[in-house]
Amino acid sequence: MSNKKILIVEDDHDVGLGYHIRLKANHYDTFFATDSLTSIAEARKHQPDLIILDLGLPAGGGFVVMEWLKADMNLAVIPVIVVTARHPYPNRERALLAGAKAFLQKPVNNNELLAVIRQCLGESDGPK
Repeated sequence: MSNKKILIVEDDHDVGLGYHIRLKANHYDTFFATDSLTSIAEARKHQPDLIILDLGLPAGGGFVVMEWLKADMNLAVIPVIVVTARHPYPNRERALLAGAKAFLQKPVNNNELLAVIRQCLGESDGPK
């Protein structure tokens, strides 16, 4: 059985650890990046099935990461869920126009996050 791989791009260690615990309990494999530059290297290395992306990152920010992902044909197909504490206006629209599949506000409800992940991965009844 192969678990889906999720790249967590989050500069707050505690928030990233919280995502990891929730996702691991739901049979997802996770790995991390804490800044914009590392996120692209980790995405290339691990070829994740999905990326959870914070907008407020060192070395460029989440919107820069989304531009870099779109520019790489191997990474452009990976669904991105933006999770941020930034105000939804105008960031929600900008994130969706940049290619995000979903935009969630922090603090994130666990059930909502898992539902959005499953939807983005095409999983109707939870992880396989």
